Amino acid sequence: MLITATVFTGCSSLGGGSVEKRAAKLSAGIQRAYSVDPNMANRVSPMIVQSAERYDLDPLLLAAVIRQESSYRSYASSPAGAVGLTQIIPRYWQNNCPGDLFDEYTNIQCGSYIIARYKNTAGEWPKALAYYNVGPTGYNSDRGMKKQGKRYAKQVKQHQKILKSAL
Repeated sequence: MLITATVFTGCSSLGGGSVEKRAAKLSAGIQRAYSVDPNMANRVSPMIVQSAERYDLDPLLLAAVIRQESSYRSYASSPAGAVGLTQIIPRYWQNNCPGDLFDEYTNIQCGSYIIARYKNTAGEWPKALAYYNVGPTGYNSDRGMKKQGKRYAKQVKQHQKILKSAL
């Protein structure tokens, strides 16, 4: 990846401890909250924890975005051309996120980068999540898109709440 970021360490919504310990806790929560296959949850949880840490995101938020976008299906694709766990549109993000976006690690890193970028642009989580769904241009120029983006943000936050209660 061509992406660089500052690594933030410390406590998260998963508590302290090693990446392995936090990933195990996240995996168990993902399985309970979203009925995700244990092999999938165990495989992607360390990626989520590390990527969330790299981009200073709440790992529960990132896990909730994945739930909303693909329901933890690595090879999901949308009619709009979005692919993978975090549903990245390659034609928009190819310069920032080179590589195979069906690859779980690459996709999670790219999705995290985009979410963090939108948070820096939007200044607040609901708007950042709306941007992730409809793009800043759609959000700022079309009332219907803005409404769709806000609805998306609420859905992600609801998935995050469900996951938090499953931990």
